[in-house]
Amino acid sequence: MVLSKIASDSDVSISSTFASRYVRDALPRFKMPENSIPKEAAYQIINDELMLDGNPRLNLASFVTTWMEPECDKLIMASINKNYVDMDEYPVTTELQNRCVNMIAHLFNVPLGQGEAAVGVGTVGSSEAIMLAGLAFKRKWQKKMKDLGKPHDNPNIVTGANVQVCWEKFARYFEVELKEVKLRDGYYVMDPEKAVELVDENTICVAAILGSTLNGEFEDVKRLNDLLTEKNKQTGFDTPIHVDAASGGFIAPFLYPELEWDFRLPLVKSINVSGHKYGLVYAGIGWVIWRSKEDLPEELIFHINYLGADQPTFTLNFSKGSSQIIAQYYQLIRLGHEGYKSIMENCRENAMVLKEGLERTGRFNIVSKDNGVPLVAFSLKDNSCHNEFEVSDMLRRFGWIVPAYTMPPDAEHVTVLRVVIREDFSRTLAERLIGDIQRVLQELDTLPPRLSVSEEKDKKGGVGKKSDLEVQKEISRVWKKFVMDSKKTKRVC
Repeated sequence: MVLSKIASDSDVSISSTFASRYVRDALPRFKMPENSIPKEAAYQIINDELMLDGNPRLNLASFVTTWMEPECDKLIMASINKNYVDMDEYPVTTELQNRCVNMIAHLFNVPLGQGEAAVGVGTVGSSEAIMLAGLAFKRKWQKKMKDLGKPHDNPNIVTGANVQVCWEKFARYFEVELKEVKLRDGYYVMDPEKAVELVDENTICVAAILGSTLNGEFEDVKRLNDLLTEKNKQTGFDTPIHVDAASGGFIAPFLYPELEWDFRLPLVKSINVSGHKYGLVYAGIGWVIWRSKEDLPEELIFHINYLGADQPTFTLNFSKGSSQIIAQYYQLIRLGHEGYKSIMENCRENAMVLKEGLERTGRFNIVSKDNGVPLVAFSLKDNSCHNEFEVSDMLRRFGWIVPAYTMPPDAEHVTVLRVVIREDFSRTLAERLIGDIQRVLQELDTLPPRLSVSEEKDKKGGVGKKSDLEVQKEISRVWKKFVMDSKKTKRVC
């Protein structure tokens, strides 16, 4: 009897997991359970919940890689237990990181002497890379101001209002004023002329974006370099440029090799790029490269010896997995220049297929550019009855995750949908998405118009002022409730 009870409680492999008591009991959500459960049950329960997540391959909101070759998956799993920071214990992994740094630096045309190694480091995405580059600029500026006997407690950085939130994090976390160039209708990236106007002696750098997350457009780094060079001559400043190439750094060298945006421009002192975006590696790897050793202050580099040897480290975190670094090296040598170029060309062609399909509907304005990141950003020509948030909501019924969002200041009145074309988004999927968007439009045309902003405010009694985004979300909520109610009562609209 006792043996039978033990078997029924602890060895679910004897029978189906779904016949055990573990699927009948609610799982703890706040406190660790008192007792263990069998590994089969733990796996099955968690796996079942994860089925409710979106399909990563159909997540068109993300720039992050969602597919790699099985051979690379094997390398990742074989190195999943390696802590990268243990450089003395894992010297080959350290060597692979250094090879990646040098390959990426040469891709970005870093000016190196014969046999000279590039200066850079692997990071946890571009967010950490930006923090490190920003810190380097801040320290160099502080030292310069101290040497000149000037105040050094009010640094600023100039960006466009289209920057990713990690720049706002850097500014807030490290006490740097963020001076943003506002956007305007039809121009959704930083204007170089206006950016240079904001530069003063407290500006630690100007950050240019090679591939805006809003519409994929490359900012004109060459124009910025020329204007800033002239201002530096007139004022005596030596304001540098950082290029946030998180999305475009692995695109421009292959699709637009003649475009000058990188270390060919003398004021560009550092560049970050996301290996987990168009570097074609799963989430968790970024890179930052400096023009020279002089651009990375020595006092920011820590030396540790308690892991077996003297090891220099310049990262915000300490422990991190080695697998993404190994995966990046795999992609660089597996694909080479030829492979990356072919993949980026395929992405660009599939973006054009999607763009042309949307244009044929006659219902959308295309906001994205053809010569940037392969994505399609688009807005409804007429959103007086139904809006982009509703289109986004209804596409989820077909499995597609397509984000809808409003532009930053001063273009908040513009709402767009965005589809990012990644390596694993084929022409077949592009054509399927076009068909599903057309079906969504046809269904929306049969539904009554959404509430106007004024009507929605009247419903709320005119109390409180909401942002445009809050109003849009509330409108979508009301509309979705109407659709669900109509389905329950089989109403025909």
